[in-house]
Amino acid sequence: MKENNYNIAPILYLVASTVIFTDSVQAKNGISAELEIEATFFRDPAFDPRQEDDGLTYRFQPKYFKKLDNSWSFKFSPFFRYDQQGGERTHNDIRELALHKKDDLWEAKLGISKVFWGVTKSQYLVDIINQTDLIENIDGTVKLGQPMINLALKQKWGKTELFVLPYFRERTYEGSNGRLRFLIPVDTGQAVYESSQEKKHVDYAVRWSHKLSVWDIGLSHFSGTSRAPRLTLGTSVNGERVLVPNYDQIEQTGLDLKATTGRWIWKLDLINRQNPLDSYIAWTAGLQYNRKRVFKSKKDLAILVEYMYDDRNDPSKTVFERDIFLAAILKFNNPSSTALIASYYIDEDSDERIYKFEIRRKLGKSSKLSAEALVVSNAEVPSPLYNLRRDSYLRVKFTKQF
Repeated sequence: MKENNYNIAPILYLVASTVIFTDSVQAKNGISAELEIEATFFRDPAFDPRQEDDGLTYRFQPKYFKKLDNSWSFKFSPFFRYDQQGGERTHNDIRELALHKKDDLWEAKLGISKVFWGVTKSQYLVDIINQTDLIENIDGTVKLGQPMINLALKQKWGKTELFVLPYFRERTYEGSNGRLRFLIPVDTGQAVYESSQEKKHVDYAVRWSHKLSVWDIGLSHFSGTSRAPRLTLGTSVNGERVLVPNYDQIEQTGLDLKATTGRWIWKLDLINRQNPLDSYIAWTAGLQYNRKRVFKSKKDLAILVEYMYDDRNDPSKTVFERDIFLAAILKFNNPSSTALIASYYIDEDSDERIYKFEIRRKLGKSSKLSAEALVVSNAEVPSPLYNLRRDSYLRVKFTKQF
């Protein structure tokens, strides 16, 4: 069983027990689910004969919510993915399994949950609590559930959140037969940890946030195991070359800043990270312009411009060391909630580029259809994008909600 798979049986027993125990409480229940069929079509054949090409996958994600009383609630959301072609993309996870206490002056959360930090769209520098589920989407938007104890104190001068993270989740990677992977596969079974406690190392984080006039401010610090491993060359049990994940201990201080002035939104994500090999600063800054009723219609348009900087200036360590991001979001505001999203990345030094196009549309009250196209061009060694030079794709999803 893969590292990211939990043993579901005792969890389901726990959930059933919780439901039965709380049936005597006058509470609000909510059960829902999503079933998704996804088809992916690649423009070019794979560089490795072991890799599969076009294929279908299926996602099932139920959600259970129960309001226990005026301040306590319980949420459970498992995740299941089945890939017709097998491999690492067939996996499961618990996205959320948590008790939540909410009061006027404080909040508490215990269990498995998800937390997001940051304001920019091109990349997520500040966001560090949850591990990336890379086999779900290479853009870093999908996260694994993270075991945590979270306490938040709310005062006039801001909200202070404390996190204790008692168990580490390893990053997911495609196997040797999957697409959208490194030229040399990652062998997660050989993961190396700086800490002798490995996955049981307890990480800590704190964040202060506040809204002041037009400003939304977030200041955070994380101390613990890096969510992004260093990859070093190694050898598998079969004698093949593989990449070995190395999880260092890091200290990261982050700032996320947003100012909303009319149609304009100004954004900044900034981090200083220290690890055993180096210390560096990276930031993303930009703006978003929102315009309603464009083209004398019901459509709304948002234009985004962001610049990404990493002072290591090493394309082998990060995709975005000096890059420009442009995006446009057009919402039709029609009964089917149609939306078009176009985004574009360009490296000002190497001229490598990423083009991404998305369309989303509801089909009735409980279904939706979406399509996503990704094109990578001009990628060269040593950029990580070189691994994806033959993996431009079209992905179509049909989602049914219950």
